[in-house]
Amino acid sequence: MNTLKTVFLMTLMMVLFLLVGYLLGGSTGMTIAFIFSLIMNFGTYWFSDKIILSMYRAKEVTRESAPKFYNMVEELSKNASLPMPRVYIINDATPNAFATGRNPQNAAVAATNGILQGLNNEELSGVMAHELAHVKNKDILTGTIAATLVGTITYIAQMAGWAMMFGRGHDDDDDGGGIGSLFMLILAPIAAILIQLAISRSREYAADQGGSMISKNPLALASALGKISRANQIKPLHNVNPASAHMFIVNPLSGGGISKLFSTHPPVEERIKRLQEIAAGRR
Repeated sequence: MNTLKTVFLMTLMMVLFLLVGYLLGGSTGMTIAFIFSLIMNFGTYWFSDKIILSMYRAKEVTRESAPKFYNMVEELSKNASLPMPRVYIINDATPNAFATGRNPQNAAVAATNGILQGLNNEELSGVMAHELAHVKNKDILTGTIAATLVGTITYIAQMAGWAMMFGRGHDDDDDGGGIGSLFMLILAPIAAILIQLAISRSREYAADQGGSMISKNPLALASALGKISRANQIKPLHNVNPASAHMFIVNPLSGGGISKLFSTHPPVEERIKRLQEIAAGRR
C-alpha cells in the first residue's frame, strides 16, 4: 500500500509540474516542466531524507558522541528486527522527533535536545519505538516524499501568484492562463493540506500501536505524547517548515479551534486513549 502511495505522490508531482508548465509557457513550458519534474522525482527519491535533515540542521551522532541515546535506538532496532538507522539530534529545546529515509536499510531517526532532556528513559524509548514503527511499516519514504510534494505545491502556488501579477499565462489573447493561475493559487494550499491529512493521520495510530509493541510499554508512550503535546503548544518547534510538519510524532505547529480540523495529526487525546486501551488489553 505504501508503495502505491509513493508512486501516486511522485506521479502527482509530475502532473502538477506539467500543468503549471503548460499554463505559464504552453507546450514549451510543459516540456521544460517535464524535464524538471524528472529531476525532482529522482532527487526526491534519493535525497529527500538529506533535505529534511538539513532543513532542521540535524547533526548525526555516534555511540561515542551520544552513547545513551544511540544504545537505546540500537536496542529498540533489535527488538523490531530492523537494521540500525542513522541517529540525529536537532538543537532545539522543544521536544519532538521524526523518522525519514527511503527504506529500512537507509533510515534515519532524529530527536530534539528537548525530547532527550524532557522525557524519562521509558518515555523516550516509547517515542523512538514509535519512530522505528514508522520505519518498519515503511511509512518513511511516503512521508518524506509527501513533505517534498507539499513544499513543491507551495512553490507552485507562489509561481501562480507571480504569473498573475506579471503575466496572464502562455496566451495573451485569452484569459485561460490567468484563470488557471488563479485556480492554482486558490487550490494548491488546499491540495497540500489534503495530501498531508491523507498521508499522516492513520499512520500515526498504526505507529503508536507498533511502537508500544516494540517498547513493550504503551503507557510510557502515552505519557510522552502528553508531555510533547503540551510543550509544543506552549513553545512550538523553532523554524518548522509546514510541508514537513506531518513527519513529527506530535504536530510541531501551534493552533486551535478550526485549525484542529485540518491538523496533520490525529488528536493526542485519542492517541493516548488508544494506548491506554492497549495497555489494558482492550485493543
